Parts: sequence; C-alpha cells; structure tokens
Amino acid sequence: MSVPSAVVVQALIKPGFDAILTPAALQFLARLHREFEPRRRQLLAARAERAGQIDRGQRPDFLPATRSVRESSWQIAPLPPALECRRVEITGPVERKMIINALNSGADAYMADFEDSNTPNWDNQIQGQVNLLDAIRRRISFSSPDGRIYRLNDKIAALLVRPRGWHLDEKHVRVDGERVSGGLFDFALFIYHNGRELAERGQGPFLYLPKLESHQEARLWNDIFVLAQRELGIAHGTIKATVLIETLLAAFEMDEILYELRDHSAGLNAGRWDYIFSCIKKFRSDSQFCLADRALVTMTAPFMRAYSLLLLKTCHRRGAPAIGGMSALIPIKRDPVANERALAGVRADKAREAGDGYDGSWVAHPGLVQVAMLEFTRVLDNRPNQIGKQREDVQARAADLLRFEPEAPITEAGLRMNINVGIHYLGSWLGGNGCVPIHDLMEDAATAEISRSQVWQWIRSPKGRLQDGRKVTVDLVRALIPEELAKVKGEVEGESGNYERAARIFEAMSTSEQFPEFLTLALYEELE
Repeated sequence: MSVPSAVVVQALIKPGFDAILTPAALQFLARLHREFEPRRRQLLAARAERAGQIDRGQRPDFLPATRSVRESSWQIAPLPPALECRRVEITGPVERKMIINALNSGADAYMADFEDSNTPNWDNQIQGQVNLLDAIRRRISFSSPDGRIYRLNDKIAALLVRPRGWHLDEKHVRVDGERVSGGLFDFALFIYHNGRELAERGQGPFLYLPKLESHQEARLWNDIFVLAQRELGIAHGTIKATVLIETLLAAFEMDEILYELRDHSAGLNAGRWDYIFSCIKKFRSDSQFCLADRALVTMTAPFMRAYSLLLLKTCHRRGAPAIGGMSALIPIKRDPVANERALAGVRADKAREAGDGYDGSWVAHPGLVQVAMLEFTRVLDNRPNQIGKQREDVQARAADLLRFEPEAPITEAGLRMNINVGIHYLGSWLGGNGCVPIHDLMEDAATAEISRSQVWQWIRSPKGRLQDGRKVTVDLVRALIPEELAKVKGEVEGESGNYERAARIFEAMSTSEQFPEFLTLALYEELE
C-alpha cells in the first residue's frame, strides 16, 4: 500500500484495510493534523493548568469573560429532519454484528462508538471504519457460528459516530514524525469516506463529541468541521455534532459550547458516568470531597440533578435537543424477578427524563429500546421533541453544581464492587472488548474510571471510612484485590492472564501517589 510523503503507518494492513487507508484519505488526515495539532496540544496544556488551579483550591465557576454569550439571545442552526426525533438512542462499539443489531433495534438513532465502549486497538479502529463504510452503503452482513445471517432491515436508525477524545493519540500513524490525534484520526477517515454519501441522503454526517472541558475545545472541533466540509465539497453546516457534557468544567460552559458549534450543533447529552468520574478527578486533592458508594450516586443526587436540569434548560433555550444519559441496567434473562426489577429501573429513569423535558435518552441493549421508547412516547405523544418546553423555573448556581452528595455510606460491599468491576473491566479491555456486562450492568471505560478513582480518593480522604468505622487504606485495598480477582476469574471463561494483569494495574492506579489522568492512556501503550 502506498502512503503520502511524511505519513507513516506503523501497523499491519490486513485485507480490506486498504479500502480505508487510501493515499487520499491519509493525505486528508495529514492536512487536518498539520492545521490543528498545535491547538490540540495547547488545549491539553490548558486542561492541566485548570486542574492545577482546582488542586490549589480554586473552585470552578461560570466564566465572567463569556457572560455576554450566556445572557444574549441566539439559537443554533435548524436541525435536519433526520435529527428532529431522537427519543431513544442505542450505543455500542463498532463491531460488525453490533452495528447491524443496533441499526435494526427500533431506536431512532445509533451512536457507533470508537471511544469508551471500544478497546482502541488497531484492528478495532480500522475494522470499525470498514464496518461503517459497508453499513452506510447497506452492504453489511454478518454470519454467526450457529449459521444465522444478520442483515439490515429496510428501516434503520440514524447513524451518529463518536470519535475518541482529545486526550488520546493514534500511536500507529505519524505525520511529520508526530503521532496523530486519535479523535482526529477517527473523524478524518469516517468523514472522508462517508461524508458526501451521507450528505447527499440527508443522513449526516452526524457525530458525538466526548470529553470536552471547554468551549475552546468545541471551537477547535468547529474549525475542523469548517475545513473538512470545504475540502470535501460538503455544504457548510451539514456536519452536526452532539456534545457529551461529561466533565465538570464543561457543565459551566454549556451555553458557550453550543455557541461555538452553533452552525454544526445537534445539542447536548448528559453523559452521567463520565461526569461523576470527572467530579472525583477534579476534586481529588480536596480532603473534604467524598462520595458514597457508586450505586448511591444517582441522577437524583443534588449535584447530578442540578447538572441535568441546567443542561435541559440551556439546550431548549437555544433550540437544541437535550439527550438524557445511559441507564447501565440490562435485561436479565436468567432471572424473571431480577429482570423485572431492572426493567422497572429503566422505566423510572426514562420517565424522569421525559417528564423533566428531555427529548430522548440512551440505552445500551436492544432489549431496552421499546421500554425506553414507551416512556418518552407517553410524554411526547406525536411530537418529535420537547424543545418548546422551556425550563425557566430552573436556577442552577455554581454552588448547586458543586453540592457533592451523598457522602455516605461507604460500605465494604461498595469497595469490593469497585475493585471487582475495575479488574473485570480492565481484563476485558486488554482482551479487546471495551463494553462488558458485569453483575447485570453494562460497563464501559466511564464506569471503570469511577471504580478506580473512588478507591483512590477514599484512601486519601479523611471521610473515606467504611460504614463500620474502618478507614479505607492502601493495605485494605491490597488485601481485598486477590479475593476479588479470584471471584472474577471464577466468572469468566478462557484465558485468565489478562485479569491478573488487570488486577496489578488496578492496584497501581488506585494506590499510586499521583492520580493517573485516564486509565486508558497507559493501557493504550500495551495494545497492538
């Protein structure tokens, strides 16, 4: 395979990969890298500086410099018809069978994920692009070992694609000797091969943007969209992107993020699990910060309630969709009683979101699409969305966003669950699977981040005491890890080496003096 000058691909080009890694597509990637990589690095440095300010006691607040954006009247550009009704969106990795099942699920939209539910090894990233190329052209199929053939139905969900966050590189491709951004790599290949095809059908290209921490990071994406559309002959404003508000700092800049993307905006999403992780991470050095067992930090917790209602109010004021978060519950086929309990949890979660005014929400399993759809249909009836529902009654102040409760209880069962989930998920991730059902919940990188960051923070906070009075310590965590590793190895099939390695990684990350920014950063270097 030939590649453009100064572009180096340091990975195996398997059969079919050359349909994605064409010279023209790589040249387009190089164009974007040279134009925007310096700004990405500057913004990552700005993240580190803001994190240091919080470490030194400066609490986040709304930005005085952008008050005029928050207080003035403006709206995003009109939505395309394909994005007017998004009552239920299903998400999952870009695995071939998953893509078919998700597009056929009856959901309004499917978010094909190159990020948190996907282990970003080389094969997953490039095969995922191949799978999307085939799905968009309706030639995708999958043959299972039992002989079943999977193909697309006539009516399928709208496609949205989530590239990796700004913090991740693509180590297998270098331009001018530099690694390229993982997110830019995912975006460039997807948009180059599919942008015009989707635009001609009025079906996109549509995106989800993860892990943003500022409106400047949204501005970077917007500038990338402008250049990409110009280079590919796509009309300005055709690309539409929904931003996941899944970091604490982004919650203080929601108006500004929508404003920066206003020609290309498809609204905001309440990325609840990463948001909890972000709160723990940003206040890791605050001895007074402490959250209770993960299972108790729900969307009705004060800081989560304030964040979700502010997101809703902000979106609808600007004519933008507000999309609710993921329910981690999944169907439990082996146990009818437990299954009904799980479905009741999903119903309650989606009923709350629809009643608040959200326009749609996420599920992780095809079996939950109709459950969630019913709750939104009860409220919306025949309306495509609830953007007309203005929540002027919502008054979320900075103090409300920072009211981190509940602080207790912290239980041994909760500590063990964090350790168990962390080991189980990391072991699966190292094996190439980034979306894993564990204890009847769908876990991805976001929920694993909560598990390991909570343990790290409980060790360091004076409030990190179990309900029985014991302090969470390094020694206690180290004593529990082998016990939970044994449980995990008893639950999984096949090679257990990844889980032993995962246990060592979890121990290192949860007991180290310095807090690792993202667990995937170090793990990524181990992948092929």
